[in-house]
Amino acid sequence: MKKIGSLKEFACTPDRFQGGHRLCPGCAHSMIVREVVNATDDDLVISTATGCLEVCSAIYPYTSWDVSWIHIGFENAAAAIAGAEAMHKALARKDRLYNDDRRVKFVAFGGDGGTYDIGFQSLSGAVERGHDFLYVCLDNENYANTGGQRSSATPIGAHTSTTPRGRVSYGEKQRKKDLTMIMAAHGCPYVATAIPGSKHWKDLATKAAKAISTVGPTFINALSPCTTEWKFKPEDTVEIADLAVETCAFPLYEIEDGHKLTINYRPKQKLPIEEYLGAQGRFSHLFKPENKWIIEEWQKQVDEYWDYLQRREEAGV
Repeated sequence: MKKIGSLKEFACTPDRFQGGHRLCPGCAHSMIVREVVNATDDDLVISTATGCLEVCSAIYPYTSWDVSWIHIGFENAAAAIAGAEAMHKALARKDRLYNDDRRVKFVAFGGDGGTYDIGFQSLSGAVERGHDFLYVCLDNENYANTGGQRSSATPIGAHTSTTPRGRVSYGEKQRKKDLTMIMAAHGCPYVATAIPGSKHWKDLATKAAKAISTVGPTFINALSPCTTEWKFKPEDTVEIADLAVETCAFPLYEIEDGHKLTINYRPKQKLPIEEYLGAQGRFSHLFKPENKWIIEEWQKQVDEYWDYLQRREEAGV
């Protein structure tokens, strides 16, 4: 496992995900990806589902990837990386590896649409089979690459192109799927949540290093604020991510061996959920008198989930 030192040392790591990509200004995807791929010194094979990251990082004949990289369909990033990992093991058994003295690790990236929804079957199958890889979900809570449609990661009350706000609608009606706990229920040896940014950079880098070095299927759910669809200024990305943690809308924790839960960050003073929602245009309609009950429901759900995490950590089960 690579030791994550100071920010200065980590920032001097040779980039395996280069600049010059076409991601939106303020997009958190590139921050997350750079930290993950730089959190190990091992050789990497990466698969990326169709989505914002793929279409913006590999526009032929250019690429931002300084690693072995596979573009695969929307729904099968996990299947592709599982196949590559299985092939590598088979070649190793036959003593046919080109560089058998180098360690190779396997990582897949997918958005919430390609992970929570249409890619979940291949992810669940790859984990159930026990392939040795890390899957990172870049969770921007909508299908941002195809027009901002809702996904099962979209939280209640959010305005999207398929759950529009209006006179008869307050936006998304469903509660966000708890994918992190679903992956833990698969018995993964390691799952975690993370965010990008200066305040919690080491949390993400350390979790990535730990997940990559762990034998077996591992999973990181990384909140990736989307300036385009969440409706905030590009320079506010890190602040939005921090608010998600400080309000406990997106708590930072890890689960080992499917059950041992550790909370990685506790806000000194938990902020009200209004501060997180009010910073995003997709929730602006919730502050109308007729929709205030949704904010109250948000706060209730956040408080209940935070209490659940603390009780589970204390119980050690």
